[in-house]
Amino acid sequence: MHSERGKARAGPKRDAAGAQHEGMDEMRRARLLQAMREVDGVARVARLGERCVSRYDIETAVAERMISRVRVGWVALPDADPLRLLAARHGAVLTCVTQARRLGIWVHDQNPRLHLAATPGSRGGKPREACVHWAKPLVPRHPDALEDPIENVLSLVATCEPYEQALATWESALNKGLVDRERLTSLRWGPAGRRLLGEAIPFADAGLETYLRLRLRWLRLPLYSQTWIAGHRVDALIGERLVLQIDGGTHVGAQRDADNRHDAELKLRGYHVIRIGYHQMMREWPVVQDLIMRAIAQGLAHARTA
Repeated sequence: MHSERGKARAGPKRDAAGAQHEGMDEMRRARLLQAMREVDGVARVARLGERCVSRYDIETAVAERMISRVRVGWVALPDADPLRLLAARHGAVLTCVTQARRLGIWVHDQNPRLHLAATPGSRGGKPREACVHWAKPLVPRHPDALEDPIENVLSLVATCEPYEQALATWESALNKGLVDRERLTSLRWGPAGRRLLGEAIPFADAGLETYLRLRLRWLRLPLYSQTWIAGHRVDALIGERLVLQIDGGTHVGAQRDADNRHDAELKLRGYHVIRIGYHQMMREWPVVQDLIMRAIAQGLAHARTA
């Protein structure tokens, strides 16, 4: 009896500010959750209003811990993407290599630092460990955006990363169809972006293939990327017969067996195969280059004559 009277006296729930909330019915609760999911779990309060979610329901949801207040004017679901949540908290957008990595674009793996972009005049405090870009974006950013458009991502990569790494990221974006040359050509690039646009091709499947093309183009030998030979693609074909294969982290188990079978078939057809790993490409390039030079010197890049 005492417990029941206690519940009756408890009355409506109150939030931290002391406002009373009687709770939401299931329909309003579902509408709020759907609206939050439509914006990937982090939203500006004003935009929720456009989805027929009242401020009263938002305050009630905060009081009931259905959502949390990120900063003034922003709320989020408990399971929201941590990086989107961080961007909203600091009044910024995810960009450069951070956003490229999120899009599945190849980036140099030794750059884990968080990259954010802020509009000039932004007052949100930024994390000390983050690299914050203040450059004017090529494509205007919507006030609700927490992730930069691909064009802005590539623009910042162009000026933030060393040329070789930036080109690898650009070519990966083109290869994945996230952007095309026609869209890129129509934009006003700075010197770094224009240089990358003139060099980038959409055929490199991974960043290491871009590195390879840049590092070997002085040879003045034909160099073909992602060429089909014997029913499979090879990473690079130098001249007519020298095949270079670059192994990533997936070249184990069944993939390794398939690669070995393909290497054997290539050799039976008169090709010479050099297979290298990621560490060799990135840390031991002089050794790899010397191996390729010796193969070329022995005539292994050309078809044998009778």
